[in-house]
Amino acid sequence: MHTTLRLEQEAEKLQAQGVAYAVATIVRTVNATSAKPGDKALIGANGEIIDGWIGGGCARGAVGRAARTAVEIGKPQFVSLKPEEVLADEGHAAGEEVDGIRFARNGCPSKGSMDIFIEPVLPMPRLVVYGDSPVARALLDQAGRFDFRRSVFAPEAKDMPRVEDLLTDAAIEAGPTSTIVVATQGRGDKDALRAAVMTDAGYIAFVGSRKKFGTLRDALIAEGIASARIDRVKAPAGLDIHAITSEEIALSIMAEIVAFRRRPQPPSGREAS
Repeated sequence: MHTTLRLEQEAEKLQAQGVAYAVATIVRTVNATSAKPGDKALIGANGEIIDGWIGGGCARGAVGRAARTAVEIGKPQFVSLKPEEVLADEGHAAGEEVDGIRFARNGCPSKGSMDIFIEPVLPMPRLVVYGDSPVARALLDQAGRFDFRRSVFAPEAKDMPRVEDLLTDAAIEAGPTSTIVVATQGRGDKDALRAAVMTDAGYIAFVGSRKKFGTLRDALIAEGIASARIDRVKAPAGLDIHAITSEEIALSIMAEIVAFRRRPQPPSGREAS
């Protein structure tokens, strides 16, 4: 059986790489099962076991599916694996979920039962800020208190706040869970906005007036950028809290980003089917 130390070392490696995974822990067993309470495994976002032990093939399918769901929606899952006749006697069926417990069938000859808790471990969400404006600095400072990995592109800045990534190129890669805020405020607005809309970031915001954004939008469309990409931008950035100061504007943007981060997730394709 894999030691706790080995799993911890593997988990630290995955976190350093920014990889999403889940930790499955056996919390209860009944009758003959190869896994015992306390056994753990690290499971990738694809449902495959990375390291550890949770029993044989009878458990891996159900746990793998639950791990994929846990990572996709960012919420723990609880699986109760039992023989079909036991499920029937208790009035449950495989695939059913009651009070947060998902029931699964154990078809192995051992006829054992076990309960497994699956907890997702997600990489820190990424916030990319363009600019060296007072709003940009205030936002970077606030984001550091909300477990965001902060990246900043501000080539003319000499003393930017300490962040995780100092970008050297405006063109970046950003996925659906990433957030981007263009806070250049008059210094390279169009270049920064162009780079932002060419990503697949889930949230893009522009610090500036609607009129200014409209002018930039027209200029980017004239360059051949699809309007659908530009229309994803929230302008002006932030929730309407009647903010005036840079700190207040940054707070309104941070609140909007948190709302995006914590938004309810739709069921995955596998769950829907």
